[in-house]
Amino acid sequence: MKNVELKKQLVEIGKKIADKGLVVGPGGNISARVDNIVYMKASGICFEEAKESDYIGVDLKTGDIVDGSKKPTCEIAMHLGCYLERNDVSAVIHTHPSIATAVGMQDVTLSPFTPDLAALAGNVPTIKYVVPGGKELAEEIRKVIKKHSSVLMCNHGLLTVGSNLREAYYRTLLIEDACKTFVVAKSLGRMKFFTKKQAEQINNMKAESYRKMLLKEEKHK
Repeated sequence: MKNVELKKQLVEIGKKIADKGLVVGPGGNISARVDNIVYMKASGICFEEAKESDYIGVDLKTGDIVDGSKKPTCEIAMHLGCYLERNDVSAVIHTHPSIATAVGMQDVTLSPFTPDLAALAGNVPTIKYVVPGGKELAEEIRKVIKKHSSVLMCNHGLLTVGSNLREAYYRTLLIEDACKTFVVAKSLGRMKFFTKKQAEQINNMKAESYRKMLLKEEKHK
């Protein structure tokens, strides 16, 4: 994929994130990788106002700016850490969804309890609160992302990864929606998660494998 096309996708996904109310103002950050260059939102830019020039290319291994003149997000170490930890990750999305952020404060692992959650997200662990923007947070995220596609950050928000921006974005939507169900179920007095066997049955379904394959494909023109 050419860098220009990737920037267009970042702008498009960023506007969707703003439209869905997953961030407020300049909060949150997203990135996507082409080979050894990672494009990420510039610091202080609101998603709904961002242009292609607001997505800055940095070297994956050094973090040096190689495309653009603005300052990249302060969470640069967190983004680069996800890519360095897993070769199959090509997109990272960090948002501040209201319900997911609240669930993250409960210090729980959001285990699958619907077919969609089982197939597209799996277990969603929570990490302790760490001051944003530093290497400590990046290291805590790397520990989780090594084996998971999503993580709740206590008092901070949600991070998802994917093989492309679409996959990471839909994981974000799915987890925020699942957190709404979680909150309602707990308020009614009972939360019922899938057993390990039930989750495996979902993942082994041909229909789910097909849906996951479609998400990993680039968007059709």
